[in-house]
Amino acid sequence: MLTRRLSDVIVVGAGVVGAACAAYAVRAGLRVTVVDRGAVAGGTTGAGEGNLLVSDKAPGPELELFLISARSWAELASADLPSTVEYEAKGGLVVAQDDAGAAALAEFADRQREAGVDAEPVPADRLRDLEPHLAPGLAGGVHYPGDAQVMPALAAAHLLRGCGDAVTLRLGEEVTAVLRGPGGEVRGVRTPRGEIHAPYVVNAAGVHGGELARLAGVHLPVLPRRGFVLVTEPLPRVVRRKVYAADYVANVASGSAALQTSAVVEGTQAGPVLIGASRERVGFDRTLSVPALRRLAAGAVALFPVLAGVRAMRTYAGFRPYLPDHLPAIGPDPRVPGLVHACGHEGAGVGLAPATGSVVAACLTGGEPPLDIAPFRPDRFEADAGKAATG
Repeated sequence: MLTRRLSDVIVVGAGVVGAACAAYAVRAGLRVTVVDRGAVAGGTTGAGEGNLLVSDKAPGPELELFLISARSWAELASADLPSTVEYEAKGGLVVAQDDAGAAALAEFADRQREAGVDAEPVPADRLRDLEPHLAPGLAGGVHYPGDAQVMPALAAAHLLRGCGDAVTLRLGEEVTAVLRGPGGEVRGVRTPRGEIHAPYVVNAAGVHGGELARLAGVHLPVLPRRGFVLVTEPLPRVVRRKVYAADYVANVASGSAALQTSAVVEGTQAGPVLIGASRERVGFDRTLSVPALRRLAAGAVALFPVLAGVRAMRTYAGFRPYLPDHLPAIGPDPRVPGLVHACGHEGAGVGLAPATGSVVAACLTGGEPPLDIAPFRPDRFEADAGKAATG
């Protein structure tokens, strides 16, 4: 059997989180092999809108992680990434349909400001100053200058390309085993093409992160949460920012398996308008859901009536890697020496990728992570696993 000993660490997953883990590990002086069952950005990353959102994050660990990432994305875009990745610090606008919704938005923004977020209240009569094509009659909103966007597949590809010869890509290879030593420590992985040896394995496998954890003998309850995106024909910039209805924040935080939709509309530098967002847990079923698409289209037109006559050129589905408490698993797994997790980011993986990569690199090299990573501990679901096993 072929054995490869090329690297200090194996990153499983070539999406944007895996690419960021590889990039920051290389910055720390490590040699990396990236293994993926498909192509670079061939999973959740390639099906995402590229959101870098502060507007949907309540004060707490995820917001702290994002604020670090937001600075890193801006630095990467100015120094390391080409303009083709379409990084755009365009800001976001969250709008409310009625007075009760406006009051809830204002309270949420107050708490975010206390945590360091730039959140600007917008009265109803000023909304169309920011977005001239918005529907009339909305009750108000909040403007978030810190919201941004990037073309996620290109960003992942360029993060890996920037690693040069320090990264070896093994694409189209599914990991079938995590190799363990006599003391239970990680020794590498096995794919159908042979064994790859390294003392560390990073689980950046996205929606397959739970499966990789099982191969290592541990429990991590990652589940796929399906979403659809509608893509319109190229347009003049009729939508300047990312604009969404206030119920989007509640849907993000919900644990329901049922179909949930909320109007999320954003223009892109390339011209098409992206329309979301839907969430439902249906396993890995990619079947086109006409009810979901109708709800997305109706929600978009309710926010921007100008879109009523615009053609939707295509639609696609993706799967967000969902964990029950809506926080990713990041950091060393105390149950398996050498196993480090970087998965379960749900719909925030693009936004959180640089900070995740920085944390992982610190864990691999004995450095100090940029924030307290205790809330992201990968073994925090162990009690639930025990209850399920004995229940």
